[in-house]
Amino acid sequence: MIRLTALASFGAAFALCMTAPAALAQKVKLQTSMGDVVIELATDKAPKTAANFLQYVRAGQYDGTVFHRVIEDFMIQGGGMLPDLTEKPTRAAIPLESRNGLSNVRGSVAMARTMVPDSATAQFFINVKDNTFLDQPNARDGNGYAVFGKVVSGMEVVDKIRQVPTGNKGPHQNVPLQPVVINKATVEK
Repeated sequence: MIRLTALASFGAAFALCMTAPAALAQKVKLQTSMGDVVIELATDKAPKTAANFLQYVRAGQYDGTVFHRVIEDFMIQGGGMLPDLTEKPTRAAIPLESRNGLSNVRGSVAMARTMVPDSATAQFFINVKDNTFLDQPNARDGNGYAVFGKVVSGMEVVDKIRQVPTGNKGPHQNVPLQPVVINKATVEK
């Protein structure tokens, strides 16, 4: 009888340990001028990308930046430019983690990059619809874009942002006519 009780206690403790990572999932809140968006990071599938994003959040990189590229039926992109569209300095680029099994579906968060696969720094985008053509297996360049998280709260805010009027500003296209600012980005407990 004592062994069964001990075994039951061990089983309960084991089950708790196995569910703890899900309960401790890392989240980031973006407090924007249009409302809050909470992103849950896929630290298990995109560890380098998630760590990079968290480092930028903790450093205050995203505070005061704007969503500088908004395409209503595609995505909203931000994290690297101030309202006057000057770029904030960044750290070195990170390796592309697009072969992680995560998909560019509605609500997923991925890193923006240039044509060079390992060029992502601070800019990210939120998919406003399923964009699976950006996934590594479907990508024209064979590399795709690395998804590293998903919106778990505030998708209605993302939908408001995707509908703002846009235009051209200097060499930039699809720029919101009224800046949509990330006032503060914080790591959630």
